[in-house]
Amino acid sequence: MPVTLKLATSLDGRIATATGESRWITGEAARAAVHRLRADHQGVVVGVETALADDPELTVRLPGYNGPQPARVVLDSRQRLHAGCKLVATARQVPTYVVATEAPAAHLLEAGVYVLTVPAVGDGRPELKSVVEALRAEGIGSLFVEGGGQVAASFLRCGLVDRLEWFRAPMVIGGEGRPAIGALALAELAAAPRFRRVQAQPLGEDLWERYERI
Repeated sequence: MPVTLKLATSLDGRIATATGESRWITGEAARAAVHRLRADHQGVVVGVETALADDPELTVRLPGYNGPQPARVVLDSRQRLHAGCKLVATARQVPTYVVATEAPAAHLLEAGVYVLTVPAVGDGRPELKSVVEALRAEGIGSLFVEGGGQVAASFLRCGLVDRLEWFRAPMVIGGEGRPAIGALALAELAAAPRFRRVQAQPLGEDLWERYERI
């Protein structure tokens, strides 16, 4: 299954300030490009921390767009999404999946959310290769991973990222900001995930860089 990781960061690779402020780091042109990329994928993936902090819709919102909406996928081991959030409230309009590591929660099933249970690893997070297989079994053939930093790092550690779509804004947030990619626990450079840049173009004041895995 093709997996694309999207990053929208400052020049120093931050996705938010220390207090969590992130709207908006990139400009309108970059955000429109992200919506077009969503439309090109069958599933959009975020972690539960991003879902709780931002309360996103994760839908394609472009003028005149009437194509299919990608399924929304939340990695939520303990099923912390609540009934009032946008993803759960609209689950009957747009297919919404929660990937958990325990039995499905009643409030999610009642809202029309599909709960997939997969094995846990490490600190209880879903085992990502099992996640990809479970989503493929649901008919979801391509994934667009949008965050946050721990989710991005997990997909990279597992060697699952085929493409990077990186939008960089001309600002610097600093070391106390939240990183786009969490810890990879690399002991040597030879183990670092490597990519080849295939395109770079300005989008307003931002820069859009596209990479493929080597």
